Amino acid sequence: MHDTISIDSQIQGPGLFLAQFLGDQPPFDTLDGIAAWARELGYTGIQIPSGDPRCMDLALAAESQEYCDELNARCEASGVRITELSTHIQGQLVAVHPACNELFDGFAPAHLRGRPEARTEWAIEQLHLAARASRRLGLTAHGTFSGALLWPFFYPWPQRPAGLVEEGFAELVRRWRPILDSFEAAGVDLCFEIHPGEDLHDGASFERFLEAVDGHPRAKILYDPSHLLLQQMDYLGFIDRYRERIGMFHVKDAEFTPNASAGVYGGYQSWIDRPGRFRSLGDGQIDFGAIFSKLTQYGFDGWAVLEWECCLKDSAQGAREGVDYIRRHLIQRAGRAFDDFAGVEASAHRNRRILGLD
Repeated sequence: MHDTISIDSQIQGPGLFLAQFLGDQPPFDTLDGIAAWARELGYTGIQIPSGDPRCMDLALAAESQEYCDELNARCEASGVRITELSTHIQGQLVAVHPACNELFDGFAPAHLRGRPEARTEWAIEQLHLAARASRRLGLTAHGTFSGALLWPFFYPWPQRPAGLVEEGFAELVRRWRPILDSFEAAGVDLCFEIHPGEDLHDGASFERFLEAVDGHPRAKILYDPSHLLLQQMDYLGFIDRYRERIGMFHVKDAEFTPNASAGVYGGYQSWIDRPGRFRSLGDGQIDFGAIFSKLTQYGFDGWAVLEWECCLKDSAQGAREGVDYIRRHLIQRAGRAFDDFAGVEASAHRNRRILGLD
């Protein structure tokens, strides 16, 4: 078994996001089973989709410290820690354009389908519950989606009427500001995964949202370079620019190979035929050596969590390979300068002599 390397200001890991691995057969149908399976592979942390009843009861976790202590104890007994909770599914439903109502109805409980206003209220309450549950579990960050009111209009044709984008973001803020305040009260960062299909899908849209919520201290970013690569963004420069707002990290690979018939938009093709595809970790084009170096340089001490998505490779193989891939990229921060062996005694008088000033 492998252990998490734990040093101040060092990335923790490897962790595994459970969403793509849960299933109806053992060991994937219970939290205890999948936690033990993850640990056997070498993972030391698990990120839990909070809305999946196979993993947890979110409403109970928000109200019961005893239940949260039990959840933590069960995971620790399996040899893993809970890294963060996720409300990606619920966050998506906080803001849904009517064109997508039927597509996203499947994300909601059956009794809310066909009732978009009630569905939105439920989703917002789920986020408030997640803030309290995260606090009770002793977590410091939480991952979600922003949802989207404006995504159908991301391309400026037909011409957008003046004020449309501003009104869309104003409504997004009306829905999310109280949620951010709940996370502030809980002492937990709310990390939006920057993702196509969400109103917060790149740095510019995140900045617009951040300005509209007055730079709210809990508005953070779940950094996933795969979504930036597929938009042809500078995913390394993104870390430089937004390092103070990066609160979570998904280690997910991707590739982009444009051709004569399709590019970023994909031509309505399936994932396997699109120029931009998610790949199993290590099979894509992303420079994770540079990413781990930058995050370490800037003092990111959250978890490196594998999110597996690939249209070619089996998930079990991806999980087996991913744990060692992450471990190879974790950087143990240097305890001293590499050239300390050549150090010399320093003093203010000596420095002035060296400069020819005395």
